[in-house]
Amino acid sequence: MAQDIVFFLAPDDATAASTRLHGPGKKFESVACGSIEPDTAIAEWDMYFEAPSAETPPAEQLYAWRPWPEWVTTPLNDGVEVFALPKRLTRALAKASSAEIEGLADRWISRLRSDESTDMTDGELHAVLRGVARLAASAVHTRGGLYSWSY
Repeated sequence: MAQDIVFFLAPDDATAASTRLHGPGKKFESVACGSIEPDTAIAEWDMYFEAPSAETPPAEQLYAWRPWPEWVTTPLNDGVEVFALPKRLTRALAKASSAEIEGLADRWISRLRSDESTDMTDGELHAVLRGVARLAASAVHTRGGLYSWSY
């Protein structure tokens, strides 16, 4: 599980890849969190908009979901990952209503709690997802990309 996760805006994959060694820092508009698996979260968020349901998906369905987030840097054995969020997810988050974001957050939190896989509070997790949705709206507006950096 990644301890430091930053969802951030960048104009393109090459710029996002340049954050690999030191993270996005203050140079990029971002939302930080910890103690989640960013690739699993991204897949679950994408699944919510493509196959809407208030129910938490079974693990086998979640892990079989495609497309899985794509690396923008070659993965090395150091724990750092930089992913591009799928464009369709970025668009879906950008146009989602507050109620849809809250519904997604509730489902995501339910899965995290059932797995005992985070020490973040429900309020913090809701804030992360609302922040990522704001970043998505900005990415759509600027024609940039939405990415996650984790270590």
